[in-house]
Amino acid sequence: MEKNKFMIIKKYFFVLLLLGLLSACSSTVDTTGFTAEQHLQYAQKLLTDGDYEEAVREYQSILLQYSGTAINDDAQYFLGMTYFKREQYILAAYEFSKLIRDIPTSTFVQDAQFMLAESYYKLSPNYQLDQSYTKKAIEEFQAFIEFFPTHPKVKEAEKKINELNLKLAHKEFHSAQIYERMEYYNAAMQYYTKVYETYHDTKYAPEALYNKIKILVDQKHYVDKALRNIATFLDKYPNDKRAEELKKLKESLLKGE
Repeated sequence: MEKNKFMIIKKYFFVLLLLGLLSACSSTVDTTGFTAEQHLQYAQKLLTDGDYEEAVREYQSILLQYSGTAINDDAQYFLGMTYFKREQYILAAYEFSKLIRDIPTSTFVQDAQFMLAESYYKLSPNYQLDQSYTKKAIEEFQAFIEFFPTHPKVKEAEKKINELNLKLAHKEFHSAQIYERMEYYNAAMQYYTKVYETYHDTKYAPEALYNKIKILVDQKHYVDKALRNIATFLDKYPNDKRAEELKKLKESLLKGE
């Protein structure tokens, strides 16, 4: 008797499982009878609902079926957005750049340019790693600002450029410190120079110039160069906390001490 009950319950759960699977399969919408606009609306709903895998399929299907139509750029842009939301930033960047290149008159171009830069921004790694994506993000944000200066996201783009430049400055400054510790002073000074000349508006610039001055002074035979760099520092950063120290150092060097 107990065995029969167990078998009935087992069959009951099997039927429920089967019905669930059939229900899941039947939830896939047949889009063959849709108009282009209806198909796009369906894909948009998938994106809104977070069903990104299905959304990708539908946007790709739209691009194949309705190439050259009025909804083509919609599908192209939102395909990029879907990849972006899936954190597949390289694919997102490709789709946004494709829209910009292939449909330059689209109303989505401005937002696509920002999202292209944003995709590279998301790919930008820790300052110690290769910074190719960081530089690409800066390039695309700058293009966005240049071509669309009245866009409401210009301020955000400028802020992110500053953030990315700070990361590049940090990398160069870190490299200079490593060379200095290894006593490769010429290489260290080259990197410090690059920091304060290229990234002059970052917090690393005055510190880099200061460190370069200290190396020049320690090397003894670079007094003239040290004095010129001190003059540059005091001119550029008169309110820096190290300015007073460098004024005294300048006096000392001029006295030949």
